[in-house]
Amino acid sequence: QVQLVESGGGVVQAGGSLRLSCAASGIVFSNYGMGWYRQVPGKQRELVADISTSGYTKYADSVKGRFTISRDNRKNTVYLQMNSLKPEDTGVYYCNAHMVAILKTYDYWGQGTQVTVSS
Repeated sequence: QVQLVESGGGVVQAGGSLRLSCAASGIVFSNYGMGWYRQVPGKQRELVADISTSGYTKYADSVKGRFTISRDNRKNTVYLQMNSLKPEDTGVYYCNAHMVAILKTYDYWGQGTQVTVSS
């Protein structure tokens, strides 16, 4: 059974920092690209950051220079370091694991962790 368990969310003042973690089990972690998504009420879930199996990273324009995604394949964990947080960063952050095989796409989600940035 695949499980992605996020942690590290909370309430922080604008300008502060948080570090999210996502621990994966039930998959061969090193074979999966990993991503962090954010969702706010009434809006679609949006990609915040992604890291490939080879370590290639990409970020939403709104977080470039402030957020850093990283992975530790020995610990089956992906991280999102969030600095200089802004109120508009508020939302539920979801961890995603994805892999494209020859005949099938694998896509798994965590339960989400709330991040609230107060002004």
